[in-house]
Amino acid sequence: MPPRRRIPVAAGREAVAQWSALSAAGDVERGLTATAVRFSLEELAAIAPGRSLEVRVPPFGAVQCIEGSVHRRGTPPAVVEMAPDVWLGLVTGAVRWDDAVAAGSVDASGERSDLSDLLPLAL
Repeated sequence: MPPRRRIPVAAGREAVAQWSALSAAGDVERGLTATAVRFSLEELAAIAPGRSLEVRVPPFGAVQCIEGSVHRRGTPPAVVEMAPDVWLGLVTGAVRWDDAVAAGSVDASGERSDLSDLLPLAL
């Protein structure tokens, strides 16, 4: 079963587009960033369903995705965590996965923690 949508698709796409336009100037409201992050995490879970990897973008959200071994309790075997601006940069294509990892902006551990084939998201 696909994850339940909390953010309407049109509103989510608009939030990501607005974030992308405003981020260069550094003038993005927290609520807009939160909506863009949450929507893009929902999109990731929709295109890569599963529970073997947890992607965390604190403080706005986390999602389990990618098929494989199932995580039920405790710390998942594979985790990817980053700041909201890094995540949205990856989502929009403004930042490349390899560059973000090399810069230390992404904390990725465990199997299936390489998201380079899934990012940027086609929104």
